[in-house]
Amino acid sequence: MPREIITLQLGQCGNQIGMEFWKQLCAEHGISPGGMLEEFATEGTDRKDVFFYQADDEHYIPRAVLLDLEPRVINTIMNSAYSNLYNPENIYLSKHGGGAGNNWASGYSQAEKLYEEIFDIIDREADGSDSLEGFVLCHSIAGGTGSGMGSYILERLNDRFPKKLIQTYSVFPNLDEMSDVVVQPYNSILTLKRLTQNADCVVVLDNTALNRIAADRLHIDAPSFEQINQLVSTVMSTSTTTLRYPGYMNNDLIGLIASLIPTPRLHFLMTGYTPLTTDAQVTSVRKTTVLDVMRRLLQPKNMMVSTPVTRHTNHCYISILNIIQGEVDPTQVHKSLQRIRERKLAQFIPWGPASIQVALSRKSPYIPSAHRVSGLMLANHTSISTLFGRTLSQYDKLRKREAFMEQFKKENIFKDNLDEFDDSRESLQQLVDEYTAATKPDYLSWGSQQAGAGEHI
Repeated sequence: MPREIITLQLGQCGNQIGMEFWKQLCAEHGISPGGMLEEFATEGTDRKDVFFYQADDEHYIPRAVLLDLEPRVINTIMNSAYSNLYNPENIYLSKHGGGAGNNWASGYSQAEKLYEEIFDIIDREADGSDSLEGFVLCHSIAGGTGSGMGSYILERLNDRFPKKLIQTYSVFPNLDEMSDVVVQPYNSILTLKRLTQNADCVVVLDNTALNRIAADRLHIDAPSFEQINQLVSTVMSTSTTTLRYPGYMNNDLIGLIASLIPTPRLHFLMTGYTPLTTDAQVTSVRKTTVLDVMRRLLQPKNMMVSTPVTRHTNHCYISILNIIQGEVDPTQVHKSLQRIRERKLAQFIPWGPASIQVALSRKSPYIPSAHRVSGLMLANHTSISTLFGRTLSQYDKLRKREAFMEQFKKENIFKDNLDEFDDSRESLQQLVDEYTAATKPDYLSWGSQQAGAGEHI
């Protein structure tokens, strides 16, 4: 029984990574850019119906909704080879096309006005599914549309589909570079409140780390958006392989997420992938073994989040899921796990059962791979809170001077007061505190103390 997933792509960044994701899925399932099954795609062992459905003329259509407030990126998609892949009724462009001006409040209030039209599309997709499992949201947290409109849609999805899972692939801004979005810290903090409260699982895609990986590991001097987005689409497609090539475990989203997230708020995951190559490098390939791949996944330099995953801090892993693809003998997995445990290569939380879970997954038969084994790690690690800490300190600098507030005050949500900012800051601070508490043995009682303190206030 298929558990379908609807993908929502929001704003410039969300639609760019969404486009790379669908390119990758088409290649893996043997679907042409026009949506037809290729002649060679004869192995019917994959489940295309989780992410696609078939139209009356047999062609495959992504269960995707493309939303943006300015037309540039969606026009690029509609002028590409993949223009006939999508259902044109699922593409929503704002009529005035002015975008959200990189302003969260503008994206949020425009989404409020467009609520009916957007949810008509989402409801229609949901009704067309036999057994909808949930939604995947692709967006960035720093701009206007992905963050503001994304925040509004997250809140509403929770109201309308309370039982469905919401997973997001959220792109965090590159903190090493000067940003052209001066209000980035404001946008980020307001979005992070919604990601904490309204999403079940957030996969953090950190541009700082992705650029570093492209430069250091792939030796690309000035990585383009497309190259970074290819890294992202690799993570997205690999993290969904067990849904698309089902085995006896992890073949639905809840099975994938449940083991990674022990308590509701600690749901921000970081990823690692190995071996990383660009097309040019495929010729010089090392021999890959399961141990090799699993050990590499634990190295900080392969982590796609720019936080210190070093052993010198108190930070530790809450949970790890490795999705290993390729020719793998399960006994190798067992041996590798033993070796990692003996050498204490991963430091786990002191308050719960801790181990590395492994999901073995088949690879697409239609894509030649130079590696026998490759792996993706989805990890819940307490050091992700340092990323939030950086956002908080950047926000405080701007907020202290009340810099760039005028644009926000123009919108309804901030017209009377700026409480929403203070509320979002507090929400993020609580998240950082909770991740810090999770490193200590008494974390489980910390939760009940917090709840008790909340009742006395």
